Amino acid sequence: MAQRVSLAVPSGADGLRADRFVADATGMSRAHVQRLIHEGLLTRDGHALRANAPLGTGDRLELEVPDVRPAGIEPEEIPLRVVYQDDDLMIVDKPAGLVTHPSPGHAGGTLVNALLAIGGPETYGGIAGVARPGIVHRLDRDTSGLLMVARNDRAQASLMAQLQARRIKKTYLALVAGEPPAALGRIEAPIGRDPRHRTRMAVVPDGRPAVTAYRVRERFGAWTLLEVDLVTGRTHQVRVHFASIGHPVAGDPVYATGDARRGPDGLARLFLHAWRLELEAPGGGRIVRATAPLPPELEDVLERLRGRRAAPGEGAP
Repeated sequence: MAQRVSLAVPSGADGLRADRFVADATGMSRAHVQRLIHEGLLTRDGHALRANAPLGTGDRLELEVPDVRPAGIEPEEIPLRVVYQDDDLMIVDKPAGLVTHPSPGHAGGTLVNALLAIGGPETYGGIAGVARPGIVHRLDRDTSGLLMVARNDRAQASLMAQLQARRIKKTYLALVAGEPPAALGRIEAPIGRDPRHRTRMAVVPDGRPAVTAYRVRERFGAWTLLEVDLVTGRTHQVRVHFASIGHPVAGDPVYATGDARRGPDGLARLFLHAWRLELEAPGGGRIVRATAPLPPELEDVLERLRGRRAAPGEGAP
């Protein structure tokens, strides 16, 4: 049975192409969205839209998504910790190094392969495309932490709508280079493709609006541990925003340089972890809250920094 997804265009998306907006709002690949549009399945006021049609604030779109199930994706026994589970929703703690879903260069060994080993394709929502059963949002390969998985189409549509309306609170823990001067901060800077390096993102004048809020959790002199709230959810948003203000995320091989890129002693990966999620249960009526503690390899780095801070002659009180 086909699933109908209703989307309202907010002011920040005014003028965007239809295919780009729908892909970002639903989590589907842009290629998949374009195929659906080509088949006449995206409408505005009952009229089919073209992929490049510009949208206006307040437009209401209807997308019909045929019931599709993954084909050619093999289940793989990959260790995966389930933090929360009910009839509609699964929240997993993704380890660093695991790609969320199959893509060019990553045909296997992904979170989706692991999910299919837990349950068959009928266990998950199918409206995000054949290669993304249950997927609602993504985490970078090198980022660990909480990731939502929808267990049916209704739940997937609900979670996508909550993300679009910014009603899901996502909080990360990030170790950044240097000392942000304020204990509380907010970064508002548009993000788009880096015009000089098309595989990277950057703060650019014509980028999409992006907002990141943060609180200092612990200071270590050369490094600072932050709680980071994603108000928007752009690609590489945390990494790009903090690099843009001179405090890149420790261990970032793309947006950091020098000591920041290497990180403090003992760090062997990006220090970015999706720590906490708060959302409305897809069935309604209650709030779901989940947390995932820092993985041991990141907690060990903090313990080294705390020990150095407290050592005699190195700033001990």
